[in-house]
Amino acid sequence: MFYYLDGTVAEILPNLAVMDCGGVGYACKTTNNTLAKLKKGQRAKLYTHLNVGEGIFELYGFAAQNELNSFRLLIGVSGVGPKAALAILSVGTPETLAMAIVTGDEKSLTAAPGIGKKIAQRIILELKDKMAKETANGLDFSGGKGAAASAMFSSKAAEAAQALAVLGYSSAEVGQALKGVDVEGLPLEEIIRQSLKKMVK
Repeated sequence: MFYYLDGTVAEILPNLAVMDCGGVGYACKTTNNTLAKLKKGQRAKLYTHLNVGEGIFELYGFAAQNELNSFRLLIGVSGVGPKAALAILSVGTPETLAMAIVTGDEKSLTAAPGIGKKIAQRIILELKDKMAKETANGLDFSGGKGAAASAMFSSKAAEAAQALAVLGYSSAEVGQALKGVDVEGLPLEEIIRQSLKKMVK
C-alpha cells in the first residue's frame, strides 16, 4: 500500500518515528539504526512495510531499502514477528544479519532482547535453506561470467553473493555490486559491506 514516506520528521520516540507528510503524521515503528539517521524537523524518506491483521494496522519504516528487505526476510521466518525483527535489526545491521546467516553465528542474533537460542537457530536454518534453494536454482552471481553460484560455492565471492541474495538483491545486482571489490584480499564482512554501499543509494 505504501512504498515509502517522504516528509518531515515530526517526532522521534523509542522505536518510533513520526513522519509529517502533507500535514498527516504517520507513526512508523523502526530500528535504532534508522532513528540514528533521523533528525527532528528535517526532511527524510522511510521505506515502509504495512502490517495488517486482526485488530492490527501498523506501519514500519526504514531509512534504507536493504534494512526493509532484512525486516521482511526475518518476519518470513516462522515464529519471528515484527517486534523480534526490529530487535535484531536494532542491535545489528543488514550486513551483520547476512554474516550471521552465512556463518551460523547464533550469538550475534541472541544479542537482541527477546531472541533466544532456539529462535536464532530457526532463523539461521530457514534462511540458509532459502539460500541453498537459490543456489540450487543456478542463480548467476558471477557478474556476467556465466558461472552459477553453485559452481563457485567455495569462493569468498560466492559466500558474499549468497549473503547479499538473502537481503533481497537480485543476482544481476549482486554481480554488479561485486565488480571492483577485492574479493580475494578482503575479509568476507568487508566484501559484503562494500558491496552493500554500492547498492544502497
